[in-house]
Amino acid sequence: MKNSMLIAVREWKERMGARSFVLFSFLGPLIILGLIYLMFAFGGQSKQHWNVLIADPTGIMSNKIMSGEDKAISYAFADGYIEMEEFADAKKYQSYDALLEVNEKVLSNKIGFVFFREKPSIRMQTRVQYHFERRLEEVMVKEFTSLSLKEFRKIKQPLTVNFRDVYDPNEESSDLSGWVGFFYGVVIFTFIFLFGMTIMRSVSREKSNRIVEVLLASVSPNELMIGKILGVGLSALVQFIIWIIIIGVGLYFMRETLFPDMLEAANMNVKELTIRAGDQTYQEQMFAAREYNQFVELVYNRVHFVNMTTFFILFFIAGYVFYGALFAAVGATMGSESDGQQFILPLIFLLCFALYGGYYVLNFPESPMADVLSYIPFTSPVVVMVKLAQGYYGPGHVYEIYLTFIILVISAFMMLAIASRLYKNGILQFGHRVRLRHLFKWLRKS
Repeated sequence: MKNSMLIAVREWKERMGARSFVLFSFLGPLIILGLIYLMFAFGGQSKQHWNVLIADPTGIMSNKIMSGEDKAISYAFADGYIEMEEFADAKKYQSYDALLEVNEKVLSNKIGFVFFREKPSIRMQTRVQYHFERRLEEVMVKEFTSLSLKEFRKIKQPLTVNFRDVYDPNEESSDLSGWVGFFYGVVIFTFIFLFGMTIMRSVSREKSNRIVEVLLASVSPNELMIGKILGVGLSALVQFIIWIIIIGVGLYFMRETLFPDMLEAANMNVKELTIRAGDQTYQEQMFAAREYNQFVELVYNRVHFVNMTTFFILFFIAGYVFYGALFAAVGATMGSESDGQQFILPLIFLLCFALYGGYYVLNFPESPMADVLSYIPFTSPVVVMVKLAQGYYGPGHVYEIYLTFIILVISAFMMLAIASRLYKNGILQFGHRVRLRHLFKWLRKS
């Protein structure tokens, strides 16, 4: 193990001193921060006016929702039931952006549903819920109590309004949180591919120029292979830490300066609000200018970065060892540059399949195939990141992530054992064309 650590340090120093390493360490996170800024700046540019159709078959609302007008929302009423499929596809409803469903149970269960075509901003959702809740309060006071509206609002229960995509009412497809997990998975496999290729090129180069013969005079093949995997992996870990620090500082800077939460007391101009409390135009401009679009809300309110990053590092390490051993074995068994090129294609296919698995789970998180893909070591790192971002539903399912990690770790050690035999028996072979019979022969040979 001592020899492996010496080789690992040598590989680590060689990577750390490379100009490409320095550029990728600092330029990569800056590019990501730039993309995040663009999403923050333009992600809230959703539709500023909504046409809402209210389906009120029992006449609870009496074709009325508010006394005045709202510049951001126009309401219309339909007397009968409207099926979601009909609202989604019928030509006569295409001018409406959302359907507010008022059923006969809403007065008792305090739950309403809004089916939208395009996801509204937080501000638009708040408007619809506010108007709907205020109108129901008026109805309940008039029909069921002798209290004044003011007295009733002191004891009322809040209304819950569920906003759902009319084209995906059961929320089977992905949401923004899932895309965060997919991004984590893409980063994992990007690093695995880049550093895996580094391992393969290093092994192939030392093999072709016969330096490996000198090295094997002092260390065993297993020590050499493990040292290379550890050294390259340590440089990847250092790069991760640099990325985390730069992106973390950048997000904090944006949060405090460019996109502050205007609803926090510390960020509100209370004096100005008091003076111009009756000026609706000012209120609209003030909140619209810093509207919390869905990307800002996602990054600062919905993503658990500590939890995600912890599992991100764990699954990267296990996934890197698994694929790193595979890349090292390919580099050791190739007999020429052309052999290396033909073996790269299957590896790229595996990585692309893993990314497709993450995208599949993003859209169908509850499907049986999603569970299968989460346990396959080739796909589990990206799939688990997606499922972790979407949420493991209920305490009874939390064990799945730990079971997946255990399977990946065991698979990584098994791949190391397989790669060790291929590396040991193939590293000193030259000028041959790699065939499957060679690989099976080297695997059987101790």
